[in-house]
Amino acid sequence: MSIPFWCVFISALLIFVAKIPVAKAMNEQGGYDNHLPRQQQAQLTGFGARALAAHQNCFEAFILFAVGVLMAHTTQTAGWLIDLLAIVFVITRIIYLLCYWVDLAWQRSLVWFVGLVCSLLLMISPTFRTILL
Repeated sequence: MSIPFWCVFISALLIFVAKIPVAKAMNEQGGYDNHLPRQQQAQLTGFGARALAAHQNCFEAFILFAVGVLMAHTTQTAGWLIDLLAIVFVITRIIYLLCYWVDLAWQRSLVWFVGLVCSLLLMISPTFRTILL
C-alpha cells in the first residue's frame, strides 16, 4: 500500500481517536448517555466542547484529503511530493487535535490551514504531474 493510502487510513483512525476525549467529557457529566449522545454533546462546555469540535472537524478534513489522494492516485500522479503532502497532512491533523484540546486557537488555525493546503495541492496535483514523475 502506498504512503498516501496509509495516510488516508491513519486519518480515518484519527476520527475515532478524536472521539475518546469527547466520550471522557461526556462520562464526566454524570455518565455517557448512549440513548441521546448528541443531545448530551450539545451541552458540553470547555474542554468537552473543544474536543467535540475537534472530532467533528476530523470528518470535514478527512473528506477533502481522501478526495485529494484519490485524485492523485486515479490520474497516476505519484512521487515524493504526493507522499510529502500526505505525510504533512497527517502531522498537521495530529497537531491540530492537540492544539484544540489545549485551547491554542491561532496555532490550531495555522496548522488547519497547512493541512487544507496539502489537501488542495493533492487535488490539483495532476496539473503538475510532469514535475513529479
